[in-house]
Amino acid sequence: MGSKLKNIGLIGLGMVAGATAMIQFDAIAQKNATASLPLEELRQMADVFGLIKSDYVEQVDDKKLLTEAISGMVASLDPHSAYLDKKAYKELREGTMGKFVGLGIEVGMEDGYVKVISPIEDSPAFRAGIKAGDLITRLDSTPVKGLTLDEAVKKMRGEPNTKITLTIARKDEDKPVILTITRQEIRVQSVKSKVVEPGYAWLRVTQFQEPTVDDMSKKLAAIYAQEPNLKGIVLDLRNDPGGVLPGAIGVAAAFLPKDSVVVSTNGQLPSSKQTFYAKREYYAANPLSDPLSRLPDAIKKVPMVVLINSGSASASEIVAGALQDYKRATIMGTQSFGKGSVQSVIALPPEKNTAVKLTTARYYTPKGRSIQARGIVPDIMVDEYPDGDGLNGLRLREADLSKHLTNDTDKSAEVKAKAMDEQSEERLIAAEKKRKPLEFGSKDDFQLTQALNQLKGLPVKVSNAKPEVRNEEGKNDTPVKDERKDNKAPAEKIDTTK
Repeated sequence: MGSKLKNIGLIGLGMVAGATAMIQFDAIAQKNATASLPLEELRQMADVFGLIKSDYVEQVDDKKLLTEAISGMVASLDPHSAYLDKKAYKELREGTMGKFVGLGIEVGMEDGYVKVISPIEDSPAFRAGIKAGDLITRLDSTPVKGLTLDEAVKKMRGEPNTKITLTIARKDEDKPVILTITRQEIRVQSVKSKVVEPGYAWLRVTQFQEPTVDDMSKKLAAIYAQEPNLKGIVLDLRNDPGGVLPGAIGVAAAFLPKDSVVVSTNGQLPSSKQTFYAKREYYAANPLSDPLSRLPDAIKKVPMVVLINSGSASASEIVAGALQDYKRATIMGTQSFGKGSVQSVIALPPEKNTAVKLTTARYYTPKGRSIQARGIVPDIMVDEYPDGDGLNGLRLREADLSKHLTNDTDKSAEVKAKAMDEQSEERLIAAEKKRKPLEFGSKDDFQLTQALNQLKGLPVKVSNAKPEVRNEEGKNDTPVKDERKDNKAPAEKIDTTK
């Protein structure tokens, strides 16, 4: 696959590169080693350290050398384990709370430039006039070409009230647009909602953060105040990269029977072998109150469709997998990313202002399905557009990442991005550039329209593409085959029994 496609679709919410980690913050700063240390290898490492100090062409700072050694050691494990320096650790904690200092834009990468997916309403970028589709070509005096998305994002973030000048290439503008923007603290609402038509609502979770369950509860209460006889709801998890585990449990718990199993985890440590239930203690930020208690009982039975795509990862896959296992909702869209591992963030002594983000477990749906490197297979496959799925099927998946964990229950279930020759890829990219940027939840949202058709019992235009589906025995399993026979999907029978 060409280098251009590998960058397209890497979306960062409000200047945070779209990590697919489901994060648990571990209160334990240090654990005693239970195994003997490999003394010979450690001596060799000390010898190399000494050799660099004595023979390298320039003097190297001890702290920098050791920090880089730690970083390389952790990064060698898998794509999601990482050493977090002081700045990265602070940014991670802020991101889970739904706030950060930056410009306020969702971004991706296209042709080596930062592409604006959408400015966040009332953010510095929004007020400065940045538009969806803008290509950022220069950050102050630094050309964007040659930078990774993460490097560009770091340059756009900074301290409050500091300024940055963006050079922008805009369609239909002959000359570059130059804007100077002042960074500010941005607070992101992770939940969006609206009544799309009488009796039907759209609820979107863009990222699972600490306030997500509270935000969702308020949005659902407002929907029921407007539509007390709600006939159906579309839960939109497309391009949701994941986030904190309690947020995922709370979102699933809103729609599942009380005390249902939502997800389980398994790893080396006894503490990593856990089962999480639809109970207040597993999702409520305040142990004395339940944000879901304000919701009407009808929320447990209202017909549902959950929209996912190849950008739905980690925590969003937990929610989709749980609702699918209980047959509580029809899962619609395209196969998800396949991020089925748990990252624990462990603060390091002595100051505890640095940390290690370490993969400590795999997670499983209530029926014991491992999503790692496979993802969630929709009950009904529906493309993003009437004429196909655009670039979604070509985006990198978990199985494409170097050193990814395998699916421990079915090693034949791994799903990678579709292979395509360079020429075909170039044609597809050129065709996609002509499309108007898709706004999820708008009247032009084809998948949302099909979800509403499903809720109403109307015909659904399903995808012609066949999902990569295998069951636990490794045999081909295509549950949507019969639904494609007449290009129509039957209404889903709602079963809320445990």
